[in-house]
Parts: sequence; structure tokens; C-alpha cells
Amino acid sequence: MLTPADIERLSHIGFCPLRWPGLAVPRDSFPARIVEQHRSGYVIHDGSDTLDAKSLPRLRHRVEHASERPCVGDWCLAAQRHGGEWMIEELLPRFSTLVRGAAGETQSRQAIAANIDHVLIVTGLDRDYNLRRIERYLVLVSASGARPTLVLTKADKSEDIERFRAEVQVIAPGTPVHAVNAKSADSCAALAASLRPGETAVLVGSSGAGKSTLTNTLLGAEAQATGAIRASDGRGRHTTVSRALKPLPGGACLIDTPGLREVKLTGDEDLADAGFEDIETLTSDCRFRDCRHEREPGCAVRAAVVQGELDPARLASWRKLGNEIARAGENALQRVQRRQHDAAMAQALRDVLKKKGRK
Repeated sequence: MLTPADIERLSHIGFCPLRWPGLAVPRDSFPARIVEQHRSGYVIHDGSDTLDAKSLPRLRHRVEHASERPCVGDWCLAAQRHGGEWMIEELLPRFSTLVRGAAGETQSRQAIAANIDHVLIVTGLDRDYNLRRIERYLVLVSASGARPTLVLTKADKSEDIERFRAEVQVIAPGTPVHAVNAKSADSCAALAASLRPGETAVLVGSSGAGKSTLTNTLLGAEAQATGAIRASDGRGRHTTVSRALKPLPGGACLIDTPGLREVKLTGDEDLADAGFEDIETLTSDCRFRDCRHEREPGCAVRAAVVQGELDPARLASWRKLGNEIARAGENALQRVQRRQHDAAMAQALRDVLKKKGRK
């Protein structure tokens, strides 16, 4: 069992004993948290010091999904083995995980961060600002078990902050929204106060949105490198190249991440939990249970669009994201069957066109 001194030491990196009641630690092991992840291994923190460590093969290779491999934010049991090498031997059960679909044509999943309380979705109030992308992030967060917060950076360069705030509150009802100058500690004070001792937050957003600048301000130190924005397209450079967890002065922990070029869904997301509850409620009022909200009579969703109560762009986003979730949630057999069906339909269409050409 952990002693009060152990718990006090580990609390500096976000440990809460209530998450793992009755945790038994072998005599030759100790609890630690993964604070960095690299191709060559990991960096773990025991509440006092950081140590370079490697993971047992069964934790990296003998797992059903890649997202189950050790990642930043994971709590683990580590020990010194093999002539002094530090090894991650067990992972403690996660209470939350932010996972995205791996980039490319694959159904695999990638864990961005584990054991997090907040996901700070960072968007710059410049050419980075995009409501549809914010919706996508909110959908991704809906399956994580963590709470989303919207952080609108570069507020010092905007003359219409309240309009931006109102727009994002429409697509994210009930979600906290902070419009900040990421370089100013005073501007970020309310955001910092929302991250309570013992909690962990992870930053997500595009390159150049201001994540590293925000990290430095919340830390009160220049811990992360920052880069300039390209004037040609407003995009940023990848100044953060790996995920890293850092304790904040107020007692919370913060995980900075590289900018995400692709926000791919996993199939476990819930549109109602992602802020689309308004459309999900409207669908229950449609005359037909299988209404596709296109030309069917008695469609409550289309009626809301006609009456100006629902933005057509938001409806299109809901449809697109819903289709992506369904596709991502398919198992291997379903994917094969769908591809066979699509191929058969395409061939049937070619046959029809060919016959018409003969006539």
C-alpha cells in the first residue's frame, strides 16, 4: 500500500488515490507517470525525479489495439531491471483516454493522452478559426471521458471577440469558452483557475494555434519552443514535436501536443454528447423513424432549416460526422461486405451504361 508520503509526492503529478483504491504495489516496484513518449522509449516521473524508461514488450506489442500501448498521462508500475534499466511493467487502469483514428487508410487507433480531466481545444482567432473543425474536435472528445473547454487564442488581435464567442457557444452549448491572449498571464488567469490541483489537461489544435505559447504562459516559464506563423496561409510550424506532461504552478498538470493535421474519428463518439443534441432531438420529432432528412414529409429537421432555426452548414456537418462515425465503427467483416456491395453497384451501373451505349 502507498504511504501518505508517497501519495503527497505523487500528487504533484496528478495522482489521486481514489482512482485506484486498494492499489497494491510490489515491493520492488514503484508507481510513476509517463510524462514523455519518444520512439526510443519513455520518460517517467515518480513525483520527485524523471527517469528514462522502456516498456515491456507485452505492453507495446501484445495488445489488441495500438491505443492500449503506454502513452503520455498513463500511470504505471515501474522497476529497475536488467543491469539498472528502468522498465514500465504494468499500466494502471485508465479513467479516460483521448483517442483518434490513425492517419491514413487504416482502422487503427492512436492514443493522444491518458488519464485526463480536461481537453483544451485551442483555436486561433485568425485564419485558423473554423467552426466545422471545432465541431470535429468536440465529437472526438465526446468519447474520451474528459471534459472539453474551448480556448480562443489571439484575442488581442481580434476586434470582434464577442461574435466569435457567440458562434462557438451555439455549436458547443454548456462548454466553457475562454478568449485569451496566450502571451498574457492576466488574460489566461480564468483558464488557469479552472484547472484544479490534481487534474490533468491536454491541449489539442492545429499547428500555429498557440498551444506552446499558452503552455509557457500557464507554466510561467519558457518551457516550450514557439514559432512564427507563415504569412502566406496563416499556418504554423510544428514547434512541438512530441507530447509532454508538465506540472503547473497551481497544482494541475498540462500535456502539450504537436498540431494535428488530421482529426480522424474512431467510431465510439456520440454526436449528442458533442453538442449536436439539438439536431438529435429534432430527429425524434420526424414523422418517420428512418427519416433521412432529405425529401421525406413531416421531417422536423428540414422544417427547422426552412424556419431559420437550424444552420444548413451545421446540419451538413452533423450528417458528415455521423457517416464518419458509422464507417469508423465498422468491423472488418462489415467493411468487406460494404466494399463488395459498392463494387457490385458500380459494376451494375457500368453494365447499364454499356447497354445504353449499344442502343
